[in-house]
Amino acid sequence: MAGHEVIMKPFSDVHRLGNKVVATLLHDPTVEGLDVALYMDGSASMEDEYGPRGILARLAPVKNLVEPQMRWMLEYLANKDRDGKVRVAYWATGDGSQLEEVGELTGPQAKDFRFPGPRAYGKATVMLPVLRDFVAHMKQQVQVGARRGLAVIVTDSQISDAPNVMAYATQVAKEIASGRLPRMNFVFVGVGEQVDEEQMEEISHETYPGVGHLWCHRIADRMEEMAELVAVLVDETMTVAAGGTVYDEQGNTLKAYEGRLPAVLEFDVPATCKAFTLEVAGQRFTQPIPEEHEEDEDHHEEERAPEPEPVSSPAPRKKHRGHGH
Repeated sequence: MAGHEVIMKPFSDVHRLGNKVVATLLHDPTVEGLDVALYMDGSASMEDEYGPRGILARLAPVKNLVEPQMRWMLEYLANKDRDGKVRVAYWATGDGSQLEEVGELTGPQAKDFRFPGPRAYGKATVMLPVLRDFVAHMKQQVQVGARRGLAVIVTDSQISDAPNVMAYATQVAKEIASGRLPRMNFVFVGVGEQVDEEQMEEISHETYPGVGHLWCHRIADRMEEMAELVAVLVDETMTVAAGGTVYDEQGNTLKAYEGRLPAVLEFDVPATCKAFTLEVAGQRFTQPIPEEHEEDEDHHEEERAPEPEPVSSPAPRKKHRGHGH
């Protein structure tokens, strides 16, 4: 008789066929405990993209190129977030160093939320306050269950304080490596001809001891390409490099996945093995192995597990300038 089967997250189905275990993932475990923030450039160079306001808006229909992209990104990112809420803010507002918080927004809110641009367009593009804001946000969220952070930062111009950004990122990496901060990633997206690609590469290509890359970046030629590009970058950042390892109760490696984790895991186990542990992105998930049912014993030779599929499929790719890590 098989015992009571207890399926733990992130698995939706686990069964044993002789000495083989087939485990199906409910969702992508690399985003377990993920907290997401979206920071949209609010500097003066963005004013035309948001369209006219005030009396000018009454003279003709306003074409806001940013709003549909923001809605799409917000809905996509909310599905990745552990509680379905994304911190959204305009940055580089006012004197260029200020943040204008929009709020903690959900996917359903995204469908008709208005993004008219910041109250005061910025006179410069100062990014350090974005990093400080996200680190402070993550320190709060760790207290209520967050285990990993992802900040998406969009700009259409050159960064005014790149050396300060790089120095602060180095300090953040030290805090992550020491365990004082959770793992974080920054997805840095440039839009249009005014971005400084060389500057973005200098920031993004830095590697940090015990952490590796904090940043990935890419450049879209047009605002209309921004949301799709963000989706591709987020999927690459969160899953492609993750891989995973399956261990038995004694810590012996049963199987190692080098690339994207498939949706269906298959691996052999010793006859006495009662549980396995999947380690992904520094997180460990232990799952008891259900006893083999009699029908499994009779038919397991005939059974075929479904072909593994990637846990998450990136959006269709277009050609964009720039690089990943």
